Parts: sequence; structure tokens; C-alpha cells
Amino acid sequence: MALPPITDEQRAEALAKAVANRKERTELLTQLKNGTLSLAELLEREDQVVGRISVRRLLEGLPGIGLVKAEQLRSELGISSRRRVQGLGPRQREALLQRFPADT
Repeated sequence: MALPPITDEQRAEALAKAVANRKERTELLTQLKNGTLSLAELLEREDQVVGRISVRRLLEGLPGIGLVKAEQLRSELGISSRRRVQGLGPRQREALLQRFPADT
């Protein structure tokens, strides 16, 4: 099925929106890594910016978690390697929050 043609203006708007979303995701993951944003706070947001973050990148964004540890955790929790935050079920979210409780 062919995609509908779009104008140059529509293409530029879509590109600007995509760049802004990527920048916001990067800022959120940086705040998570620095500890200024908790995992619970991040998962409470149900917007598309957070929803499109891959679980692997989310786990790598946690303090003290690297690529290998993120893959081990993802596997232990039974989360697919292609899963994004928006696709997490309630049990998977709860398992993540239990594993990484918010500092109070």
C-alpha cells in the first residue's frame, strides 16, 4: 500500500516534531540516570514521548545499569527485547517498580 503524498511543509513539520520528541526522550533518560527523575515518575507519564522509549534503553538509563545488566534484567522480568514502555503490562510495570523502588 502506497503512502499518501505529503507536502514539503508537512514533511518539515513531521521532522521537527520527531527531533523534538527524540530530544525530550534523551533529556528524560538523562534525568533518570542522574537520579533527578525516578522510574515511578517516568512510568506515571503516559504520553507518547515516554511510551516510545524501548525498555532496554529505559533500563540502561537507570543509575548503575549498563547494557549487559539491562539485558539480564529484561530477560529475568520476561520482557521482550522489542518491547517499548507503552507495551508493558501492569505486572511488568509492577515488577520494574519493585526492582527499582523510588527513593523517598
